[in-house]
Amino acid sequence: PISKYGLLRQELIGRNIIHREDFVETPLATKEQLLRVHTQTYVDAFMTGDLDPSAQRRIGLPWSEQLVNRCLASVGATVAAARTAMKMGVSGALSGGTHHSFEDRGEGFCVFNDIAVAIRELQYTGQVKRVLIVDLDVHQGNGNAKIFQNDPSVFTFSMHGAKNFPFRKEVSDLDVPLHDGIGDDEYLDALCSVWPDVLHNFDCDLVFYQAGVDVLNKDAFGRLKLSHEGIKERDRLVLEAVHKQRLPIVLTLGGGYAKPIQSSVTSYAGTYEVATEVYGDSW
Repeated sequence: PISKYGLLRQELIGRNIIHREDFVETPLATKEQLLRVHTQTYVDAFMTGDLDPSAQRRIGLPWSEQLVNRCLASVGATVAAARTAMKMGVSGALSGGTHHSFEDRGEGFCVFNDIAVAIRELQYTGQVKRVLIVDLDVHQGNGNAKIFQNDPSVFTFSMHGAKNFPFRKEVSDLDVPLHDGIGDDEYLDALCSVWPDVLHNFDCDLVFYQAGVDVLNKDAFGRLKLSHEGIKERDRLVLEAVHKQRLPIVLTLGGGYAKPIQSSVTSYAGTYEVATEVYGDSW
């Protein structure tokens, strides 16, 4: 739902979670940056509107020049947030998390893979060497898993609905599949059973947190039963552990499809509320 992006910005300002002056307009991603991850053929075809109709249907969004600009802005936001996180400890993009995009195709409303592009850009400029992706969106981060397959510099951790989209899963470095209908306690137990070891065992310079809120009990596509407070506790577990290790972290939005959409917006804002509480001025 396109309205969630503007609503989230309003919510963060209205609740004084993020100050208006702390929002920064994103630069557009460059073609050079996209090509660090995606194939020339795919980038050129999407940019010019020449994708095969079946490939466009797989993405699920009709092509337009406005969509091109939106995708470039979304990727650019995550790249900029990653650079800011390296300086300030924590930053986020109020978009992004397009983790279903592969090197040569998009799917599931994802055109370009903003997390992958940001990682390759920061590796290219020498700002990071090793990166951890923590993907707690209800849908597996299949694009990230495939792009970074057999790449020891990036660890992909995805905890997701076992029977949810994508129906053909890729193999992450660590996958934790969840059965439909679980609530706060079972979800948090599953996270706690693996999360400390992931962070302890993979030495990294930067963490990307795909903080999708489609695990919410009111989500139209999630099929899980977490409450708003359960999602905040999830975020706190991730953010406090990363902060304790003095690691910078980037927040990406990921999925949220509640009806009404305000429920998703409330949980998205909760992630940023927890981030400001955990990081504060202590970085």
